[in-house]
This record gives sequence, C-alpha cells and structure tokens, in this order.
Amino acid sequence: MSDNKNKVWVTGHKSPDTDSICSAIAYANLKNTIDSEKEYIPAKAGDISNETAFVLEYFGLTEPHTLKDVRPQLSDVDFHHVKGADKEMSIRSAWEKMKEEDIVTLPIVDGDEIEGVVTIGDISRSVFNVFDGIHISEAATPFKNIKEVLNAEVLSGDESKVFDDGKVTVSARVSASMAETVGENDIVLLENVKESQMNAIELGASCIIMCNNADVDDDVIKLAKEKGCNVLRTRFDPFTCGRLITQSIPIRSICKKRDALITFELNDYVEDITEHITGVRYRYFPVEDENGKYVGMVSKGNLLSAGKKKLILVDHEEKTQAVDGIDTAEILEIIDHHRLGGMTTPSPLYARVQPVGCCCTIIYEMYKEAGVTPDKKMAGLMLSAIISDTLLFKSPTCTPADKKAGEELAKLAGVTAEDFAKEMFKAGSDLGSKEPKEIFFMDFKKFEIEGKNIGVGQVSTINSDEIDDIHKKISGVMDEVLAEKGLDNAFLMITDIMEESSKVVCGGNDGINIIEQAFGKNAEGDAVYLEGVVSRKKQMIPGIMGVLQ
Repeated sequence: MSDNKNKVWVTGHKSPDTDSICSAIAYANLKNTIDSEKEYIPAKAGDISNETAFVLEYFGLTEPHTLKDVRPQLSDVDFHHVKGADKEMSIRSAWEKMKEEDIVTLPIVDGDEIEGVVTIGDISRSVFNVFDGIHISEAATPFKNIKEVLNAEVLSGDESKVFDDGKVTVSARVSASMAETVGENDIVLLENVKESQMNAIELGASCIIMCNNADVDDDVIKLAKEKGCNVLRTRFDPFTCGRLITQSIPIRSICKKRDALITFELNDYVEDITEHITGVRYRYFPVEDENGKYVGMVSKGNLLSAGKKKLILVDHEEKTQAVDGIDTAEILEIIDHHRLGGMTTPSPLYARVQPVGCCCTIIYEMYKEAGVTPDKKMAGLMLSAIISDTLLFKSPTCTPADKKAGEELAKLAGVTAEDFAKEMFKAGSDLGSKEPKEIFFMDFKKFEIEGKNIGVGQVSTINSDEIDDIHKKISGVMDEVLAEKGLDNAFLMITDIMEESSKVVCGGNDGINIIEQAFGKNAEGDAVYLEGVVSRKKQMIPGIMGVLQ
C-alpha cells in the first residue's frame, strides 16, 4: 500500500516570498500539533530568495520540500510491495512462491537492485521445453536446488557445487550396460543395486541419486567421497525424479534481464507512465526509488487507483500562481490575505481569507485560537513574514492586527523587530550577483485581469544606490520575460524600503501608459518613479485593475 494516503502538502505560490515559505512551515507545524491522524508537510513551489534563506538559517530551519507539480505520481499509487527473489532460486520454488502470494510476476533482485523478472508464462514454457537432462547443466543448476526439488537427503558430498557439465540419466538395472549411457559429470538416477551405484561413480558421475529411498552401503559412500561424487536419496521413483529435476534450474536462466525491462521511479507521473506502457503486453513493471533501490511492482490496474495529492494553499488562491497540476489535486484548505482570484473546487473546503498585511498574521491567530503557543523558531518565522510583507509595518497593507501579531511574536522569538528587520532586509537586498531574470522572478506573481495576462515582480532594497543598476539589468530582459511567461504586460517594482518608494520598470506595448494612468505620474524611459507606493497587493494591482477595467 502507498505511504502517501495521509500526507497533506502545505504550499505557497510559485516564486515564493518569505511569507509564502514561512506560512507553509508554520501552518504545517500547527496542523501536525492539533491533528495526529495526518502528516502535514510544508512545501515550496519554487526557489527561495536570499531574504528567506537568511530567515531559515537564522532560526535553524531547513528549506521545505520542493513541490512544483502535484499531478499524481507513482508514489501516490497503491502498488504491490512484492519481495524480490534470488536469481538462483529454482523455478519450482518460484512457482510455489507466486501461488502463495497470488502474483504472476516475480522480481529478481541482487541486494536492493532489480536484476530481472520471471513470469508464470516463463516458468510454464521452461517446463514444457525441457526434454533432456543437458538443459539442466546448461543452466548451471546448483545442487542445492536439486536437493530442494526432490526433497532429498544428502548422504555425501558438497551441495554448494553447481551442475554445469553433463546430463541427467536413468541407470539401467544391468550394470554392464551403464558405460553406454553414463558419462563423466552426469547425474545418475539409481535404485537399490549396489553394483550399479559403484559403477556410476567409477564412470565419473558427479552425483548419484538413490530413488525410492534405496539403501546405500558404506562402500558406496566411501568410493563417492574418494571420487568427489555427491550422493542424494529421495523417496520419489526414477520416473518422478526425472520429471521433477527439470524444475530445479535457476530462474536466472529463464528470466527477462534488466536491460529488457521497463522500470519506473516513485517520482514518475502516472499520466506519463500510462502513455509509455500503452500497447505493452506485460502486466507488471518494477518500481525503484530515486536511488535505484527496488521497492515493488506496479500493474496497469494499479495506475487506475492513483490518488490525488491533498493540498492546503497558503498565501494565495489564484490558479495562475499555484503549483503545476493543481487541477488534479484535492484542495482541503485555503489560508490567504489577497483578493479572491477565481479558484474553483469540486467540493466544499475550509477557506480563511482576511484583509491583513501578511498571511502569517492569520496563521498566528489560528495558533492562539487552538491554544498552541509557538516556540521560538515558529514565532521567528511568522515575525519574519510579517516584517517582510509589511516592510516593518510601513506598508499601507499593514493593519493593527499585523502590528499586534508582530509585537507578540518578537517577544516569543526573543528578538527586537527593528534590529532583526535591518539584518533581514540587508540579506535580501544583496542582488548584485544575481542574473536579471533571476531578480525579476524572485517574488513574481501572475494575474489575469480583464482578459490580459499581467505579471508583477517585486524586489526590495535598503541600498538606494543599487536601484538604477537593477533597472538597467531588468530593461535588457523584459522582452524575454514577456515571451517566457506568455504575458501581455510585465512590471517590476524595485522598492526602496528606507525611502518608502518604488521604481516600476514596465514591459509590454502599453505598460508605461497603464502605470502613468494608474498613478498620474510621468515615465522616464521605461520606468515610473512612485513615491509612497510600496505594496503590490494594495497599491500596484488595484491601480492596474482600475485602468484595465
């Protein structure tokens, strides 16, 4: 069975900012505290920023799991965790194992790695195709397999040897005629005739098998030891022995080898697998983890049971900002502080959307409502998100609830908000080493407004001197940004935290005109300087919407 049925992924938007990452971690922590029936896993839908990296390192936390596509994967499927078999296993034992476990395909492994598979059909064909004893030696059959299949007793010899030369023959009762049928290294099936037993050994047999529980004199055992001949005894008659012994050959001699197999990894997407095996006649396929370790077998029927990934969305609910494959997932909750963006779900869900400056403000309120006091790490994360989203309470998006939450969280985290903010903003504004498009997409959101695809990125700095450098970098890649994201217009807000202003670089045919109309300011080249404008959510997007509507 899959281990993913009770997993719930908590994730923010693409191009995640500090609030998106901190909200995912903090809310997953709260849910794990109050709900023991599920496992809540924080995730990120993109690379984190310098600012977020600083926050995580400061409070001793690791980056969340990366989850960029939520289409069902093989890890979401209830496939068969069939234990692998050793390649030396006899086809008889393989057949019995497959009947016992009610399977038609048996994986063959070497340690943790898949070596091949053997099917019921492979075994059936091998049994019907073996008409002589030579095939058994050609398969390099271990003597221990022969002992096992015949349920035989070892009277003398080394069962660890391999029968790889000679044939299997049934001795005539007249010992004088044995030289015509018994050759060197043969396996000879015998009955209770001492002279025949001795003659078979003298003729160089590698093994004599006493059928019908025949008696064996000490003289025979002594000679067998001298000649290095194995001596086995079984209750079966020669005819039955001859029929059973063909089932002792190892499964490696009839299996499909690794290079002929179609294998899949746990991270493979179900829809890709389904396309790949269309028209393939095999029913079962080996599954490996990301390290190449065998974990089970998946059938075409199993793929139909692929479960949807369960998600909680934080800091967004617009489809254009969500992880890829969002339509295939089951959304359980939405926690957000932005405008409603048209996300639809097939069934009711818990949604909490409040007009505050930061999603972590809402999550902190939920901690208090649940009677859970966040530890220093969680308090520090939520404080960092509030400082980031409200620009240390200076943004017009900041509400009394944000400020109150920030003050309480600073005490719980054991930091001074102002001092910590300076360190955090300094770490986040170190943009000199980044590529232009990397800067643009650090905190980027895509919106659909009146049929137009609009992209708005935002970077913040406490170093006014680098604003013009960032502007020049972005101007050179704006056309690439438009094409890459399929946008009609693109804007980058370069926000000066200390001066509480933004320089907006515009892209698209009417980008400059939109910003000039929205804010009543004149452009200088491809950018507009906006004093007092620092919020994408409360100032930039509403201004653009006002013009386009």
